[in-house]
Amino acid sequence: MTSLSPETQAGFDPFEGVDENGEMAPAKYDAILLASFGGPEGQEDVIPFLRNVTRGRGIPDERLEEVATHYRANGGISPINEQNRALKAALEAELERRGIDLPVLWGNRNWDPYIKDVLQEAYATGYRRLLMVTTSVYSSYSSCRQYREDLGMNLIATGLDKKLQVDKVRQYFDHPGFVEPFVEGLRDSLAKVREQLAAAGKADGKIEVLFATHSIPTADAEASGPRDREFEEGSAYVAQHLANARAIMDRVSEAAGLDWQLVYQSRSGSPHTPWLEPDINDAIAELPAKGVDGVVIVPLGFVSDHMEVIWDLDTEAMETCSELGLAAHRAPTPGIHEKFVAGLVDLLCERTVENTITERPALTKLGPWYDVCRPGCCANLRGEKPTIAGADSTVGVK
Repeated sequence: MTSLSPETQAGFDPFEGVDENGEMAPAKYDAILLASFGGPEGQEDVIPFLRNVTRGRGIPDERLEEVATHYRANGGISPINEQNRALKAALEAELERRGIDLPVLWGNRNWDPYIKDVLQEAYATGYRRLLMVTTSVYSSYSSCRQYREDLGMNLIATGLDKKLQVDKVRQYFDHPGFVEPFVEGLRDSLAKVREQLAAAGKADGKIEVLFATHSIPTADAEASGPRDREFEEGSAYVAQHLANARAIMDRVSEAAGLDWQLVYQSRSGSPHTPWLEPDINDAIAELPAKGVDGVVIVPLGFVSDHMEVIWDLDTEAMETCSELGLAAHRAPTPGIHEKFVAGLVDLLCERTVENTITERPALTKLGPWYDVCRPGCCANLRGEKPTIAGADSTVGVK
């Protein structure tokens, strides 16, 4: 069993030492919690998984089966769980390489291993304070606050509130470890598209870059981020993506002078509810009229090649490009790129007493983001729930 620190054994206010910028003083942690969305791992898992994702919305199985087609076409398996296993192993290897003795736990919001079970196992092992890093990097309800809610509700459901403390690293959308793999990917993808154009006798063909991310309801986009800051297009979620896209374009000399835009994918829910636009396929359909011959798709909103990437981008978007005769290439996600893994460990070290990293790099003017979210940040428009890692949290506060 891991030896627990006197601070951990005694218990203390998790928000002690938080400054006006939401930066939290380093603490002693017993383990790392890698938290993710989760996904089915067989045909029999698909509908139960989708029930978990849509719980409380009253969606019948018949409609869920319509959504299930993406998973059915891939054997009922989402790649996300295997990718998280690989990321967990990569984090463990990087921690070991640096001589940092912190075990890595892994829990999902919507499929096994469930966060609830992992919390119970952590407490039974003797852990009393965990530091969470999620596989979702931007600020919105679904990509940040919902994780904090899931931890808060599960601490209460398991009776571990006030017994097991879970803190969270900052949203790392503009951390170099996340951004730099996209810089490399854009450079390589541009070269591949130019090769395709040359082979088609269009060596001087015009190329446009599409930065793709998950669409969310416009109301959630407008509620993203803290209430005491103003953001481009009135949304922290949108502003963070736009700032990242500019940072990437500025770092790729081969992209100088190229047009680019932020596009959205994976829309779901009622067609009457406004979501962020334009849809990537609609954006691609407009490119030929602009004289564009080739396109690079950068999956800026995603950490790894999960279902939304391999279906919405690699399947549907690429089919649209092919139908329109556009040369196209999709840049890779960070996955287990060594810079990404090292960056995640750097984020953990920002928060730990031992191996502390005092510098907090951010490649946009929006960051570095907050360790402890401000009151009302990324509000749940459907009603407040218990959360962790917020200035207005009550769960876990001793």
